[in-house]
Amino acid sequence: GMENRDGSSLPDFLELQRTRVLCKADAPTHTEGFQYSGAFAAMGVDTSVSVEKFCKNFKIEINRLTDEDMEFDMIGVDASIANAFRRILIAEVPTMAIEKVFMVDNTSVIADEVLSHRLGLIPLDADPRLFDYISDDVPNERNTIVYKLHVSCEKGSQRLTVKSGQLEWLPEGSQLTMASPAQSGDNQRTYTSFGQSQQNTSERPLGVKYNDITIARLGPGQAIELEAHAVKGVGKVHAKWSPVATAWYRMLPEVVLLKEIKNGDAEELVKRCPVNVFDIEDLGKGGEESSCCKAKIMHPL
Repeated sequence: GMENRDGSSLPDFLELQRTRVLCKADAPTHTEGFQYSGAFAAMGVDTSVSVEKFCKNFKIEINRLTDEDMEFDMIGVDASIANAFRRILIAEVPTMAIEKVFMVDNTSVIADEVLSHRLGLIPLDADPRLFDYISDDVPNERNTIVYKLHVSCEKGSQRLTVKSGQLEWLPEGSQLTMASPAQSGDNQRTYTSFGQSQQNTSERPLGVKYNDITIARLGPGQAIELEAHAVKGVGKVHAKWSPVATAWYRMLPEVVLLKEIKNGDAEELVKRCPVNVFDIEDLGKGGEESSCCKAKIMHPL
């Protein structure tokens, strides 16, 4: 009768040790996972991790998914795997971000480098799956998004705040010309070579995610004119490509009552708990022992 739910034949106390971290008064116990396959070899139990086993035991349940955030339960994995997912989300999931800035004019009080850095950190509303990584090849419509920013503050007027919404998407590619052509008949070369307009390939405009991020403030007579090229990258190269503000995991709490708590004590316990974990269960016996306390299955609070 030692067979457990997942088919392993460990005794209950070892199965508990393998699958649970216990929060004792002084410190948590059983925090380390069994990393090697021979942990219970003497008992004929194989704890090795194989792809098939992982696929069979691993489940994801999504609790919340909005434009801003996502919360999900990962079931059937060690903390080390959860941590691997956390690190991948931070450093290895690609996004699009501004990488090159061509300054035509910047008479604001913000230095070119600082302005470029600020532009790089602006989140873009573009799906990175639709783009290639740019290697040494020419910027084209499949690997680069071009934005233009041209703002100036009239002399004698109030200070002007430049917001991210003023970045204008150029679906046709760069509008800045390189050195003048040899023959006057030649087409002017720009800093990108788009084969076609991105309007044909993109279902929605490739703008910025938030229109109200302050880029700079211009005083009277100051101006900024620039062109920004966004490319695909990952967070380990630069944090501007990290798709998450923060990613973290925690153990899913499970409350186990060590003994039955009944009647008045049960009601008292329900009242005392600040996060409302406990519920009263009717035993249906009537008389004295009519109610008993039980813990709800906890979700992260």
